Amino acid sequence: MNRKVGLGVAVVALAALLAGCGGSPGTTATPAPTATSASASSPAVAADLKTASSSAGQIVVDSKGMSLYFFTKDSKDSGTSACTAACLAAWPVFTTTADTPTADGVTGTLGTIATPDGKKQVTLNGLPLYYFAQDKKPGDVLGQGVNDVWYLVSPSGEMVKGAATSGY
Repeated sequence: MNRKVGLGVAVVALAALLAGCGGSPGTTATPAPTATSASASSPAVAADLKTASSSAGQIVVDSKGMSLYFFTKDSKDSGTSACTAACLAAWPVFTTTADTPTADGVTGTLGTIATPDGKKQVTLNGLPLYYFAQDKKPGDVLGQGVNDVWYLVSPSGEMVKGAATSGY
């Protein structure tokens, strides 16, 4: 009887060892998928982009709720930003550290371009995204329509031009 118990323990230990080494999809052990699911869902919770309701309608914001803008002087899919030097003080770039930006509720195509200092500026539908320095809290949309060249971004990746413009 002791031999049967010893053999059973050895089989269970071997099965546990093999399951632990795999760690690949398809293993049926509950702890591994749960841990994988938790870590995989964490980026979704902290998506780079999401949508929010504003006075201009549904817009794209960062993970903290800060409004994001397009610059009409940028060229789609150019791989560069037309906002340089002093422009960047008023319109800081929206960057990510991820290889692929994530979004919740945003249906446009996400990407990145390299900034002059080597960071990854997030793009939506081929256009770079920016903050407005005078937006101080989530929900602020003070950059909307500034100089008729800065516009909020819709979830589909279009410029929101129909909303009231700012006097800044």
